[in-house]
Amino acid sequence: MTFVALLQTSPLFFAIFSGSLGLMVGSFLNVVIHRLPKMMEREWQAQCAELSGKPPETLPPYNLSVPRSACPHCGHQISALENIPVLSYLVLRGKCKGCRAPILPRYPIVEAVSGVLSAYAAWHFGFSAAGIGALLLIWALLALTFIDFDTQLLPDAITLPLLWLGLLLNLFGIYAELPDAVVGAVIGYLALWSVYWLFKLVTGKEGMGYGDFKLLAALGAWLGWQMLPLVIILSSLVGAVVGIILMVVARHGRNVPIPFGPYLAGGGLIALFWGHTLTHSYLQLIAMP
Repeated sequence: MTFVALLQTSPLFFAIFSGSLGLMVGSFLNVVIHRLPKMMEREWQAQCAELSGKPPETLPPYNLSVPRSACPHCGHQISALENIPVLSYLVLRGKCKGCRAPILPRYPIVEAVSGVLSAYAAWHFGFSAAGIGALLLIWALLALTFIDFDTQLLPDAITLPLLWLGLLLNLFGIYAELPDAVVGAVIGYLALWSVYWLFKLVTGKEGMGYGDFKLLAALGAWLGWQMLPLVIILSSLVGAVVGIILMVVARHGRNVPIPFGPYLAGGGLIALFWGHTLTHSYLQLIAMP
């Protein structure tokens, strides 16, 4: 039996394989989360220098592969054995091998979440175009979630390819019919764009960023316009609850920005896995006499 045939015939094996792959991808996502905003900042600085007529600053290469990952405290380069997802963190007891400085627990958390969600997506959809697409969506949404938490940015380098990939997959009706996906992308963008301008006209402040519009447009392209109300409701509820908790427990002021992207991502994943079931249950509930 070939490897592909084993993935097709054994849902458990596909789930284990996808979970292992998700752990490794999660390790790479940590690099993306840390470096992509810095790469964007370098690009903006170069553009500002060009517009002002100044010579661009000469900086060492910096991208997703260069330089090698290293401890921010002592510069110790991370070896392959120190970069095994989750396991290396446990073996090192959450400390750098070189200087024993603490390693942020978020790194293994991202890896573990990526692994668990990848395994569940494989089990839920099976070895199919929908299953493989779900893995890509999960990984992109994880990167966007933590980047937005850190910087209040949702990079176009992720949101726009995500939108086009959703439309491409739905050329074949993988998650929604193509007309529903196209309308979902348009409505997703315009819905939050309208809220943004209404809030700005009323308060004179910006309530969200353009990246949120693009992320909801991407989710509409993947899931179709029918899922957008569910995504918006779920993300708003979770965002409101988390916002209240942060104000009460962490004493965040009302003026402290709370990123909306993570909640959109969470609502999108819930809709991906259980959207049709939740919508059907809701319609049955309101139809009851």
